[in-house]
Amino acid sequence: MTVTFNAFEVFEIAEQIEQNGTNFYIRAAELFDDFKIREMFLRLAEWERQHEITFNRMKEQLSEKDRQESSSNTDDLLPDPRVMAGLAVFGIRSDPAKELHGRQSRTDILRRAVEKEKDSIVFYHGLKEFISAEADKEKINDIIKEEMRHIVILDQSLKENE
Repeated sequence: MTVTFNAFEVFEIAEQIEQNGTNFYIRAAELFDDFKIREMFLRLAEWERQHEITFNRMKEQLSEKDRQESSSNTDDLLPDPRVMAGLAVFGIRSDPAKELHGRQSRTDILRRAVEKEKDSIVFYHGLKEFISAEADKEKINDIIKEEMRHIVILDQSLKENE
């Protein structure tokens, strides 16, 4: 059975994923005294917050028709976007910042952050299938590129930590 969602609902899910990402990075920053890594996590948190704002703007620009109308038809074999988001490590079901209890090593936290970014990218690729406006798809592509840059930053920090 195919579950359909309208663009408004999909953008709400994306906003929640970004909010969870922001909270995760703020919590990660709180765990370190090292200025460099702390600033890196705070910078990542700010970028995630900007993504949340972008998705909110996209959601607010939807017409009333787009808010009501499903973005996928019954012939599509796309998964439920809430399921997709739940599979993303930043997900929508729980606060991923609670995973950071202070007993993980710097390497463990950095690796977990890379996983979260990769899963977010997968979700956003799927998200584009629920969006009809090409301009919005381009904005999502821009966010995907930024998430990829986050992975580069985290990978670089992992290499410095080894």
